[in-house]
Amino acid sequence: MKNENGNSLTSFLKNKLTACRESFLVSGLSEWLKKVGEAPSTLDTTKTKRTLERLSAYYGSKGYFNNNTSYEIDTIIKKRRASVSYKIDLGKPFMIDSVSQRIASNAIDSIYMLHKSEAFVQDGEQFDLSKFSSERERLSNIFRNSGIYNFQESSISYDIATDTTKLANDQKMNIELNIDNFKRRGDSAVTSSEYKVYKFDKINIYTDFLYDENDSEQKFIRYEDYTIYYRNKLRFKPKTLANAVFYEKDSIYKDIDRTRTYRQITNLGVFKYPTITSTPNDSSATLDANIYLAARPKYSLGTSFEVTRSNIQQFGLALSPSLQARNLFGGAENLNLSGRLSIGSSNDPSIIDNRFFNIQEFGADLTLDIPRIWLPFINTNKIIPSYTLPRTRISIGTSFQKNIGLDKQAFNTVLGYNWVPSDFIKHDVELLNIQFVRNVNPDRFFNVYGNSFSQLDDVADNFDSYNDTVLYPELTSYFETTEDSEDPSLRIPTGTTDFTEAILNRTVPSTTDEYQTVSRIEERRQRLTEDNLIFASNYTFNLNNREGITDNTFFQFRFKVESAGNALSLLSKVIPFNTNTDEDKLVFSVPFSQYIKTEFDYVKYWATSRTNVLAFRSFFGIAIPYGNSDNIPFVRSYFAGGANDIRAWSPYSLGPWTYGCYK
Repeated sequence: MKNENGNSLTSFLKNKLTACRESFLVSGLSEWLKKVGEAPSTLDTTKTKRTLERLSAYYGSKGYFNNNTSYEIDTIIKKRRASVSYKIDLGKPFMIDSVSQRIASNAIDSIYMLHKSEAFVQDGEQFDLSKFSSERERLSNIFRNSGIYNFQESSISYDIATDTTKLANDQKMNIELNIDNFKRRGDSAVTSSEYKVYKFDKINIYTDFLYDENDSEQKFIRYEDYTIYYRNKLRFKPKTLANAVFYEKDSIYKDIDRTRTYRQITNLGVFKYPTITSTPNDSSATLDANIYLAARPKYSLGTSFEVTRSNIQQFGLALSPSLQARNLFGGAENLNLSGRLSIGSSNDPSIIDNRFFNIQEFGADLTLDIPRIWLPFINTNKIIPSYTLPRTRISIGTSFQKNIGLDKQAFNTVLGYNWVPSDFIKHDVELLNIQFVRNVNPDRFFNVYGNSFSQLDDVADNFDSYNDTVLYPELTSYFETTEDSEDPSLRIPTGTTDFTEAILNRTVPSTTDEYQTVSRIEERRQRLTEDNLIFASNYTFNLNNREGITDNTFFQFRFKVESAGNALSLLSKVIPFNTNTDEDKLVFSVPFSQYIKTEFDYVKYWATSRTNVLAFRSFFGIAIPYGNSDNIPFVRSYFAGGANDIRAWSPYSLGPWTYGCYK
């Protein structure tokens, strides 16, 4: 068939299709460029002049007051394009010849002289407007942490003067720092008074803020420097309340103490966000501090319900109830009891259970949270002060799993401490971390880890027959045939166990490669199926330099070191432990683990735009078993991937120890 020009219809359609495809690609490329590129802007000399003014103002703020700025526009008429070139002649910068001060209040003058050497604005430096702003903030912070509770940053101003009698090229200036008196606006006039250093006279703590502070039914007690008001019965230990407040009688006012008091009271977990006010007595230059607290409910009950689906579960249900008891012993101790129950459905062939919900897990955790470092007979307040928000965590928990693995029962208990000395550093210490893991069905190893079974069965194929002749009749009972295949394979678990023993005990001859393969598989099986008893201690150091939630250019560094089994090893020299055939020392019939393990984790973030962040992560670790152990417990092994790690990969699927090694 041909069209009116004599071309074949096939060729015509082919050309049309090619043109449409090219048009689609061009259109798609255009849409992509619109998303990733920047829209062209129209030349506007008004905006150009405004940019020029901003450039001049910026360099002027850096001391180049005599800078000259101009611009040139180069146009290309044919393409209707233009380029703008900005030209800036900075000239000679202005320098600070001298810095003097005029301070109205004696108290302010005395405090300033103590910190004058740390000023951002100094003689002989180039003028920089940003340093003047930094100096105002520095001085305000110093004064408000030196007893001047009502200091106003607006009291600080600068006078800049140059000597007109000097030569024209002598670009030096004199700076005068002015700090005025405190100004108070009244109904009809503005009055001023000297700044004074205020000290605390009374410190009142109201534990029932929901009631009026003047309520006649309120009772009070005096504890050290504090007056504690309450209704009916005081539910909190006075020492706990006193340790959370950083104000002291006859001490000067400090903003940092106010901030630390807010943080520590909130950290107790038994109060809502507190309210702190200071009432001045101008005649005596004293303050009455009032701290208003509203207690949270004694008990709270929570629950969560989840419906999940994953590559392991085609359908799952999870229920997590929790009960929290606050201020359990009157010292802001919080007890939390949480449970978890989950059921799921999996079609994994390793699960013999034919019921729909053939995956189950249930367990419970009991945690006691104490807002201080709890060590019997040891006072750590001087080493770890209360403003670092110290906490002690004592927990005990257990869990039972029936899933596609070996089915585990686990028990754990932890005695740990943490404190935060600054916004950028955090310390975590687990003085005692005990974990016991029992594999309920170790005989299912080769059902679960199919890759290991395939490797072992491939070796066994060399021993079952040769040209329909049985080479080793004594091994015949190790094999079986299935409906899916007539090729005999090892029985699980008796056949795999007996065949492994036959190879490793040299009952039947084997090559070096066959022996090494079976040995590696058996070593892996023992490591993954053995029960673990871990008595460990560890320390974690966290460092980051992020300044607020809007800072997207920062780094995080984490270092962790863990040691296990040393205390039990020392105890075994005093108390004789039972041993197994490998001479491993046993605790409750289980060999305890002994190793040292380190972790170094570094993450760096770069903000590439307002909405995009580029992240880089590196991890390094080394774990060394010794003494009572030949390997690291599987539950303490390194791995990458999963929901809480690198989410683009499944657990154990990234790195040299990939999932195939275990599956």
